[in-house]
This record gives sequence, C-alpha cells and structure tokens, in this order.
Amino acid sequence: MKTYQIIKTLGPENGFTCAYRQWRAKSDCKYIHGYSLGFRFVLETTELDENSWVYDFGSFKEIRKWVKDNFDHTLLIAKDDPEKDFLMSFADKKIAKVIELPDVGCEKFAEYTYNFVSEYISSETSGRVKLISVEVFEHGANSATFKNI
Repeated sequence: MKTYQIIKTLGPENGFTCAYRQWRAKSDCKYIHGYSLGFRFVLETTELDENSWVYDFGSFKEIRKWVKDNFDHTLLIAKDDPEKDFLMSFADKKIAKVIELPDVGCEKFAEYTYNFVSEYISSETSGRVKLISVEVFEHGANSATFKNI
C-alpha cells in the first residue's frame, strides 16, 4: 500500500514563547524557565485530495492559532504543582496568561497538541488524513515526539 506524508513545522521563529517549570526535577528545570517552542507535525494518507495533496499547508492557520493561544506568552502550570495557587494568581493580577495542564514538559506539550490536532485534521478531512506525530522542540538540541500508535 502506498502512503504519502507531509511535514509542517511551526518553528521557534514564530515566537511561541512560554514559561514553565518541572517542579519535581532535581536540576535547574525546577525553576521557571522559558523557550520559544517549535512544533513539527507529520500527516499521512493513502489517498491524495483533488489537488494531489495530503493536506493544504495553508490550512494550518487554525492549528497555528490554537498553538498561539496555548503556547504564546503563556505561563504553563502543572495541575499538581505545589505552588499552583500562587502561580495561578498571576492570571488574576494580570501578571501573566496562565494555563493549567495535567503536566508540563515537551513530551506532555506534544501529547496535548497531538490530541487537538489529530481530532481537527480528522474532522477537516473526513478521516482521509491521519496525524502521525507531533514533535515539540525547545531549541535545536532538545525535542520530544508524541505518536499515538
């Protein structure tokens, strides 16, 4: 069976700047730190559309908006962070745009993003296109990929 794949990258030059901390870490990652995150999406199909495309690269606008809404100028807080209430108060005081997630880190950001994008792509293509993976990278040396096999 033949398959076609495309890769769409929303790199760190897009300015998806966010901060978070790995409060359980035994390293400096326990402190709030931030990156301009990048996102890489791999999509696959066995049947191209009427344009001979897997998916129109221009149709990533909604996905880009979702990434921006969730990861741009944002403080991401783990649900079980012992300082959650204090950190969440930054939103009430308009100090930061704060989003609570089940957990934080590139691996979890990739999973969180995968869950949204997979459903979105499937809906937009009536199931013709499948999201294979989402990679989230902090910089050139650190990234994590989520695949739902």
